[in-house]
Amino acid sequence: MKKYALAAVTAVIVAAPAQAQDAFDGVYAGISIGYDIQAGDGDETITFDRGSNGSFNETITTAAGANAFSPGFCGGEATSTANTNCTADDDGVTFQGRLGYDSQMGKLVVGIVGEVGTADVTDTVSAFSTTPAFYYIERKIDYTAALRLRAGYTIAPTTLLYTTGGLAYAKLDQSFETSNTANAFAVLADDKAWGYQVGAGLEQKIGSTFSLGIEYLYTGYDDDDTTIRVTQGTAGATNPFVLAGGADFKRANDDFNLQTVKVVATLRF
Repeated sequence: MKKYALAAVTAVIVAAPAQAQDAFDGVYAGISIGYDIQAGDGDETITFDRGSNGSFNETITTAAGANAFSPGFCGGEATSTANTNCTADDDGVTFQGRLGYDSQMGKLVVGIVGEVGTADVTDTVSAFSTTPAFYYIERKIDYTAALRLRAGYTIAPTTLLYTTGGLAYAKLDQSFETSNTANAFAVLADDKAWGYQVGAGLEQKIGSTFSLGIEYLYTGYDDDDTTIRVTQGTAGATNPFVLAGGADFKRANDDFNLQTVKVVATLRF
C-alpha cells in the first residue's frame, strides 16, 4: 500500500511542473472593469479658419480689428458667458470583453488579444468671444475596440508578467453648443478615432483555468477632423464671423489620450 501511495505522490510532483509550464497556453476569454483618466488639458484651445478655406491658426477680429476671442479658452465646458470658467472634464468607469490566444514556450509567453468595450469619458474645450458668448465642442466615446500583441515572462509557474501594445479605435459622439444666437452653426463631424495602446500587466492563475490580473494601458487616439462651420445667420454686417467671410473652427490639438487601470478576469479553454 505504501508503495502505491508513494508512486501516486511522486506522479503528482512530477506532473505539477509540466502542468504549470503550459499555464498560459491556448485560447482564453475574459472581462475587465477599470477607470479611465484623461490627460490634463486645462490649457486646450480652439483654432480658427477665416473664410473656411482650410487655413487654420487665424484670428477672428472685430470691426475695430481687435481679437474677437481675446477673453480666451479653457479645457472644459463653459459655465457662463461672463468669464472663462469651465467645469472639469469627466473621467469614468470602463468595461471590456476580450478574446485572445497565447503560446507558451518555457517561461516565455507570446500572444494576441482583441477587446471591445465602453468608456464613460467626456472631453470638452471652450472659447469665449467679446460679444460676450461661449462656444464649446464636446466629444464622448460611444464604444472602443483594440487589437494588441502581448509578450510576457512567467516570474512564477502560475504568474505572468507581460507588456502589450497595438491598435486602438473609438467611436465618438460629437456635439457643439453656443450662447451665440445670431450666427448659424453646423457640426461637420468625424466620429471615428484611430490610435494606439501600450501597457503592461500581471496575470495570476487561480486554479487550472481561471485567472485574475491587473493591467495598465495608455491609449493615444488621433482624433477626428471635426469642425464647426459658422455662417451669417441673422447676424449683421459687422459681426466678426461675417467680416471673416464665414469661418470654421476646431480643436487646436486633436489628440485624445487616456490612461486606464483595470482588473481582468480570464477563463482559459
